[in-house]
Amino acid sequence: MGSQDVLTDTTKLASYSMILQIMFRILTFGLNAFTLRYISKEIIGIVNVRLTLLYTTVVFLAREAFRRACLSHSSQQNWRRTINLIWLAVPLGICWSLILGWVWLRILEVPDLEEIPHYGTGVLAFGFSAVVELLSEPFWVLAQAHLFVRLKVIAESLAIIIRCSLTVILILLCPHWGLVIFSVAQVLYTSVLSLCYVLYFARYLGSQEAEKKYFPIRRMTEFLPQWSTAKNFLDWTQARLALSFFKQSFLKQILTEGERYVMTFLNVLSFGDQGVYDIVNNLGSLVARFIFLPIEESFYVFFAKVLERGKDVKNQRKDDISTASEVLESLLKLVTLIGLIIVAFGYAYSQLALDMYGGSMLSHGTGPMLLRCYCLYVLLLAINGVTECFTFASMSKEAVDRYNYVMLGLSLTFLSLSYYMTLWLGSIGFILANCFNMCLRISHSLLYIRRYYQGSMYQPLTGLLPSLPVICVLSFSAAVTVYSEVALCCDKGWLYRLGHILVGAFTLVLTLCVTVLSEHRLTSFVRSHFLTRRPKKKA
Repeated sequence: MGSQDVLTDTTKLASYSMILQIMFRILTFGLNAFTLRYISKEIIGIVNVRLTLLYTTVVFLAREAFRRACLSHSSQQNWRRTINLIWLAVPLGICWSLILGWVWLRILEVPDLEEIPHYGTGVLAFGFSAVVELLSEPFWVLAQAHLFVRLKVIAESLAIIIRCSLTVILILLCPHWGLVIFSVAQVLYTSVLSLCYVLYFARYLGSQEAEKKYFPIRRMTEFLPQWSTAKNFLDWTQARLALSFFKQSFLKQILTEGERYVMTFLNVLSFGDQGVYDIVNNLGSLVARFIFLPIEESFYVFFAKVLERGKDVKNQRKDDISTASEVLESLLKLVTLIGLIIVAFGYAYSQLALDMYGGSMLSHGTGPMLLRCYCLYVLLLAINGVTECFTFASMSKEAVDRYNYVMLGLSLTFLSLSYYMTLWLGSIGFILANCFNMCLRISHSLLYIRRYYQGSMYQPLTGLLPSLPVICVLSFSAAVTVYSEVALCCDKGWLYRLGHILVGAFTLVLTLCVTVLSEHRLTSFVRSHFLTRRPKKKA
């Protein structure tokens, strides 16, 4: 498959993933708005911070290293040995689930069982659900490597809809169950997700489509691990790369979920405050989750398949490095502009958004300022996602090992900043510590990319610089919307709020029009790869 074909399939995968994330966030926010009226904020804090942290930690530490290593480009990839390697995620996940489950039950502060019953059941259920999801890992890796764009969308959509529906039903019928409601829904979610992957491949294998594409797996039994004492039981190059990523995954997980670890282990916020922070945090990360994360995941696959890991520009194929440079520049331009639009409009509409979503509980106090700070963090998060996506896809194993030391320093710095800034500024300190940490990570990636392309004709980092008309219209929009908030929002009735919304809509349309007219290469990239349907190939 040529680099242009990979690019087309990758952008299609990113587009479908964005649609999935939009649906997921809409359902999640609707569910949170619903549960706020039936479930206490303390239970929301326990579920969304502590129990979800247990689940994500087990899953991330067990599978992230194998995913990155097994999706790296290799013309001689042996899928039998790759599948054997992927299955190691399951016993690793069981070990992490047992160890962390004991920590969550015995070491951490246990909530008052009279106010929040069934805490132990919740820990067991979320740990078990992580292991259930890991059982589908070989199917997920094969699907990603061969760009099965619809499978992920259908599987996750179905699982999310079932989880949300069951949660609403149980809250209405049995609100006194508390954490049991979310535990049952979580186990069902991962079970349905894994089952979808298994059933899809059970139907796909042996079909004419699989034969035509020379799919490397022919029977379902080939998805099972085949133990052997031979030296070629595993692809040892992949295994060593996975070990490097595994050491790095500890540090990356701390950087990704650092504020939740600080809240969980250091008790700097009460369970109720954790619940409010998590709601605001989810609202602030809306765009990051349904646009930036799918782009990062999908284009990591693109860069990993197009570029030879560890080789410099001169030793890459000319067509591949040219395509990769153009894509990197366009992606940086795209996410930077989206992030700047969020910063420009987020300041004036944070309080209104919180008031409409959760009422005075969220819109008064530190909520609006927290969300405004988060807008800046989203911009940094967007740039970091794309730069690290390219960096980790092209780094050599030795460079990955060296970066582990950088991650160690970043992790210690971030945890220290989070703790002291939270004591000083409250929950806003978490966001500011994240911003500082993200700036350091971006700086490292930018230096790597600059060195990578040094001496060549390519300059993809110019994508970070928006055109002058775009900068002017963003400044104008920010000034107009801030004045509109002072004059029309948010304690003057719904007619004034509607006027504030209309002002924002008008300036947003103006901003988008100026962007389309002044950023011609970006407009062409988006139209060609995200908005154009790929024509079906003739048999």
